[in-house]
Amino acid sequence: MKVIVGLGNPGAQYAGTRHNVGFEVIDYLAAAPASLPFREKFQALIAETKEGDETVLLVKPLTFMNLSGRAVRAILDFYKVPLEKLLVICDDINLPLGKLRLRAQGSHGGQNGLRNIQEQLGTTAYARLRIGIGPPSFDAVDHVLSKFRPSERPTIDTAIATAAQAVVVFIRQGIQAAMNQFNAGEAALEKKPQKPEKPNKDGPREKPPPPPNDATSPPSGIDNQP
Repeated sequence: MKVIVGLGNPGAQYAGTRHNVGFEVIDYLAAAPASLPFREKFQALIAETKEGDETVLLVKPLTFMNLSGRAVRAILDFYKVPLEKLLVICDDINLPLGKLRLRAQGSHGGQNGLRNIQEQLGTTAYARLRIGIGPPSFDAVDHVLSKFRPSERPTIDTAIATAAQAVVVFIRQGIQAAMNQFNAGEAALEKKPQKPEKPNKDGPREKPPPPPNDATSPPSGIDNQP
């Protein structure tokens, strides 16, 4: 059994907010034909689905973000699920909009849902998938509780679909395979060697002008906030 937890806040007033992007990934996965309807249990909404022969629990805690660990701990304890079969999906204000980042373990980084999960489990050794919601231009709390602008929805919708693909790879092959596939662009940038500039026999070469401001590149994928 694998347990996939998307973090967010319950209630219609929080639907579509940046803090609820984890819920949106769970809803995307739960829309698959093999998924059973959500039921309320362990202070969470849980939908059971199948991926091959693997049973998967799709979880949306109902405890509000800051107490997400209560539901996670109760589910892991009841079903005797080891930590390596848990994946938590959450928002991240430190990542560009739509950027994905998978990690096998790590600190909460200021994300209150991850903070409470860490407190409840007593460890940081569980996988997480962060989805970038962009940095705040005003109060961080107001930012994470704000809805995505219409212009941002296409990027976030693509990110949610990509995150769902990453979840499937995690279920089938584990966190390392998911990291290799969905963090690949990030690793390539870190490892790409810089070619030394050839000396100019006529004297120092002037730096080329910067690219125009409208030069953009498509987002590489989708993942913290207070």
